[in-house]
Amino acid sequence: MGWVTLILFVLLGQTESENQTCKVIGQTGFMEFSKDGDLTIGGVFSITGTRKLEDNGYQAVPYSYCTKRNDRELKFARTVVFTVEEINRNTELLPGVTLGYELYNGCGSENLLRAAIEAVTGEESKEQGCKNRIQALLGHSSSGVSEYINKIIGPFSIPQISHLSTCACLSDKKLYPTFFRTVPSDRFQIIALLQLMKHFGWRWVGIVYSVSLYATQATAEFTKEAKKEGICTEYRQSISRSSISTFEATAETIRNSSSKVVLLFMSLSYTKVFLTRMEKINITGKQWVGSESWITQADLASASRKSILQGAMGFAIPEASIPGLAGFLLNLKPSDEPESSLIRAFWEDAFHCSFSPSNTSTMCNGTEDLTTVSNDYTDMKEFRAVNNVYKAVYAVAHALHTLLQCKSGSNPTTGKHCVSRTDVHPKQVLEHLRLVNFTTQDGDKVLFDENGDTVAQYDLVNWQMSEDGSVNIVNIGCYDSSSPERNKFKLNDNIKIIWGGNHSEIPRSVCREPCPPGTRKALNKRKPVCCFDCFECPEGTISNQTNSPDCLICPPEFWPNKNKDQCLPKPTEYISYKEIMGALLTGFCCLGVFLSLLTSIIFLVHKETPIVKANNSELSFLLLFSLKLCFLCSLTFIGRPSEWSCMLRHTAFGITFVLCISCVLGKTIVVLMAFRATLPGSNVMKWFGPAQQRLSVLAFTLIQVLICILWLTINPPFPNRNMKYYKEKIILECALGSAIGFWAVLGYIGLLALMCFMLAFLARKLPDSFNEAKFITFSMLIFCAVWITFIPAYVSSPGKFTVAVEIFAILASSFGLLICIFVPKCYIMIFKPELNSKKHMMGKVPSRTL
Repeated sequence: MGWVTLILFVLLGQTESENQTCKVIGQTGFMEFSKDGDLTIGGVFSITGTRKLEDNGYQAVPYSYCTKRNDRELKFARTVVFTVEEINRNTELLPGVTLGYELYNGCGSENLLRAAIEAVTGEESKEQGCKNRIQALLGHSSSGVSEYINKIIGPFSIPQISHLSTCACLSDKKLYPTFFRTVPSDRFQIIALLQLMKHFGWRWVGIVYSVSLYATQATAEFTKEAKKEGICTEYRQSISRSSISTFEATAETIRNSSSKVVLLFMSLSYTKVFLTRMEKINITGKQWVGSESWITQADLASASRKSILQGAMGFAIPEASIPGLAGFLLNLKPSDEPESSLIRAFWEDAFHCSFSPSNTSTMCNGTEDLTTVSNDYTDMKEFRAVNNVYKAVYAVAHALHTLLQCKSGSNPTTGKHCVSRTDVHPKQVLEHLRLVNFTTQDGDKVLFDENGDTVAQYDLVNWQMSEDGSVNIVNIGCYDSSSPERNKFKLNDNIKIIWGGNHSEIPRSVCREPCPPGTRKALNKRKPVCCFDCFECPEGTISNQTNSPDCLICPPEFWPNKNKDQCLPKPTEYISYKEIMGALLTGFCCLGVFLSLLTSIIFLVHKETPIVKANNSELSFLLLFSLKLCFLCSLTFIGRPSEWSCMLRHTAFGITFVLCISCVLGKTIVVLMAFRATLPGSNVMKWFGPAQQRLSVLAFTLIQVLICILWLTINPPFPNRNMKYYKEKIILECALGSAIGFWAVLGYIGLLALMCFMLAFLARKLPDSFNEAKFITFSMLIFCAVWITFIPAYVSSPGKFTVAVEIFAILASSFGLLICIFVPKCYIMIFKPELNSKKHMMGKVPSRTL
């Protein structure tokens, strides 16, 4: 219908104040059922569903007529009749007032709008002016038609109550000020659908919708709200009845899509067309979710549609029980509405008979039994949508009841003056309709919020089809907007659910599986938010939640496990007696102590022999004792560092090595002094006798002791947890404390070793019988070589290998001293005893150089 006509209808309402007469131009006579009463309720229904236009070749005035019939709309209209009669029998509701009705039928938007105008003004409006004939208007089932109707009757302040118009747009009171509904708004259905999809983990869905206000608005709203919940739409395909290509394109899109869930958002009439086309196309593996407009229509089921509808689910208007309604509807007879040609046509189609003589069909007698007929009108399995019509009529009746209440000259609800039944205006009914609050016989609570919406309650239903194509629509859950947030959506316990797409369990419909712990979620700007990327957490970080947006850095003393979903304490590392390296070093330490002890025993056994006496036996035994200490001090470097072990290991190492080098230095000086003493007139030995030798060793050692005391006093070594060398483990080590102290200790040892080496080198050409300087030279050469190479190795070795290098240097230098100085003498004492004689020692032996 053109907008010019709408504007004219709106202007029509403005003439009332001037008491001017008005007349509806064009087709009238849409009233189908009526009953006089003190107060009248109007209703508009599409009992005939398809409008045909005859243009007469534009040689005469075009006219339209209706074809087909919508038996469900007929059921709605007859439910209004039943409810009005029930209210009139009720002595407590509207006592002394008879309620009447005027129900109109139209097909196509233009005829429905004309029917609404006729309901408001009457067919013969010239006689009555533009006076309102009804107090409220029921209908329509379509959101688009309800939108147009309210724009027309809104200026008249006539309340409109719809039983099936669910478009969320109709909640806008600025555009539709007099609109109410007993069916939940699609806004609630969308919220319920999102709760359903979140519950089953369906984050990647496709949408197929019809080109209509109801479906288009709902699809747009669903898409917007879905984004907030992290649910994405892979595609949105619109369907047009007239375009076959749109069906083919939609089928191809569904077949090639990766989403397993398809939301079918369309009215019942569109759904019938869609399923008729789709049943010829083999589409499997999809879970279909339907809107409330068609999800309970069992007549849609057939064997050829099982691949589509098996397991379908969606939210439906709750089941209801209306006592007496089924009997009233099935007891309909043409004689009840003798003026209705529509009832006669319905009867003829239902029983395949004719009220007029015909050669092709039997005569109708008007007494046939409707219980023998199966169609939308006679289907009494459920009264979901019908209950909304029932509640709408009762809502108007309760509004009229409170309006007509009078106590002490005023209305007890509003406090205004009392109104008589002959002076009721739609604007007053509108005011009281906003205050309606009652409970039906079935326990349904009816009230309207500030948007004219009722409490949203839904049943979650599941299609369970058999092989013959019949369906059992099972309630598997519910949604109630009045419940606390966490209890709004519920699934029934111990209920069997049939899944679509031949799935034996809940279908997975995600664009990307959730990022597991150990990874982080990153959005891809070129893809929907659900098609994110998952990246493994970088080294040293974890994520312990699914779809974590960030990875968390572990504390310094912790490190991620293999899956990077948990921070575990870092393993500690140090040279332990239990590991191979520690065991080997310990073995060499023990071997060194054993060899030193064995050498001491050999020297003790042969202490009276010339070779022992000639090489200063006292310094030899002191040197062997210091070597034992050198070998033993390396054990302090093995094991878990502690405060005492850290201070002990470096000081013990420094003091024992100085003691050892002091003894070697003393022996070297003794060799030099002994050669000088053999020269005529030399008296040098009295200056470096046994007392001086002991004093020199003590003096050299005390200097190192003093250095160590200063080190331990100022900044001693301490146990440290080193986390710099390795990220994934902690090195337990002894920090030097004062680096100057450490290098002073080491430098002093090096100084003594260098002095010893130089003196031994000078004495290397003395006679062999009195000379062990060459052995000392070799030993000092090894000692210096070891400790010179120790410095770069110590500085560059990571972790526990630093300690291992230090132990190796101690053992290598100790073995060098033991082998070079004592092994040759032990060899002579054990294997060449003939050389261990005073004669040999006093004999002249040609000297050999190094």
